[in-house]
Amino acid sequence: MDLLPLFLKLRDRECLVVGGGTVALRKIELLLEAGAAVSVVAPELHPGVRNLVDIKRIRQLADKFTQEMLEHKALVIAATDDAGVNHLVSELATARNIPVNVVDRPELCSVIFPAIVDRSPLLIAVGSNGSAPVLARKLRQKLESWIPAGYARLAALGGRFRQELKQQLPALDARRRFWESVFGGRVENWLLDASEEQGLAILRRHLEKTRSGLETAQGEVYLVGAGPGDPDLLSFKALRLLQQADIVLHDYLVPDEILALARRDAEKIYVGKRCKIHSTVQSEINALMVEYARAGKRVCRLKGGDPFIFGRGGEELETLAEAGIPFQVVPGITAASGCAAYAGIPLTHRDHAQSLLFVTGHLKREGEFVLDGLDWPALVRPNQTVVFYMGFKTLPLISRQLQAHGMAADMPAAIVEHGTRPEQRVLSGTIGTLPQIAEAAHIDTPALIIVGHVVTLRNKLDWIQQGANPV
Repeated sequence: MDLLPLFLKLRDRECLVVGGGTVALRKIELLLEAGAAVSVVAPELHPGVRNLVDIKRIRQLADKFTQEMLEHKALVIAATDDAGVNHLVSELATARNIPVNVVDRPELCSVIFPAIVDRSPLLIAVGSNGSAPVLARKLRQKLESWIPAGYARLAALGGRFRQELKQQLPALDARRRFWESVFGGRVENWLLDASEEQGLAILRRHLEKTRSGLETAQGEVYLVGAGPGDPDLLSFKALRLLQQADIVLHDYLVPDEILALARRDAEKIYVGKRCKIHSTVQSEINALMVEYARAGKRVCRLKGGDPFIFGRGGEELETLAEAGIPFQVVPGITAASGCAAYAGIPLTHRDHAQSLLFVTGHLKREGEFVLDGLDWPALVRPNQTVVFYMGFKTLPLISRQLQAHGMAADMPAAIVEHGTRPEQRVLSGTIGTLPQIAEAAHIDTPALIIVGHVVTLRNKLDWIQQGANPV
């Protein structure tokens, strides 16, 4: 180890930056975040640096560097394009035992700026001894995606509760066990979504249960939206809870790439429901969630799209609430939003649609698709977009009913098959021709139907097709 990682307290301490360009601006902004009193020396200033001088957030000492400027400085940064000046700054600062950083010259540095994951008061620094700063930044990006922003509140809350806990649990081992029971489980998840006062109340209740021996291995359920298919559209929180789960109950719309993100030892149970294919009935799914949670398991109920948009998520939560099972909800990108975006079709547009309707096209009675519960006059109003979920099987009926209630047969319409996935297909036509187009193309589920003038924008805005065939 060539460098010892340390965190330097700079609040209200004087720091000097020699140089006034883009790189200097980045360093100055970092110092200001740490609360430092910053002075800059440079003949010319980047507009951003000039603005900081003008609003008196930093001071400009002079145009040229002199050794007198090093007096009483806690840190010096050289960020000029003059190698001689940079070398001089390093030499003089080192002689005075002042920490010095010379940008892109690690051999002239006594300190190196790491890539930083800032969840203050929680800080994570990634360094490469100046050898591979881009690699360090890449690692920081991976950490950023893994560490919830709420960890900042979690760390601050721990600091606020620390003294109170010490009074209640004087033994160091007991406090360590308490914090281990908080972090990495359901208590941590509650804290991430709580205000500071709510968080303190949660910690106090947990401490009371811990001391009384009442804390049990009660499980919980995470109702998680997996999005329309592309794993990159999964939210950070969805990924975090998926990776915590002991049991994953998943629908058929959840692709293998997302299931692979779960813990290797998690039990994955398929509970999908699909037309004309044997499927798990809703009551059985509800019973499984309650059974596993009561056994102390963390259950991820993983649904395609968003669980509250034609996902029966509300019904499942009613069952959990009645059973007294704690739960959390993580919304997902709903199919209409994801599929339309990947098809290059904006769902709203000032020139074409000022309202948007999501409609289920899967109303079934006695083995027959009827769709007689829909408000058809509302679906044919002008200047709106209508999106039909699960409407592929009923597309001919949808087409006939819309036209029967006044929609012109030449109204633009599109069907998106396997939206956001590599195998995505988009077929455009009109509400009069789309059923025949879909049948000829042997469209399969999942498929989404979009009706409205916004469909005409696809030729201009189909960014996926344009990326596949660049000019």
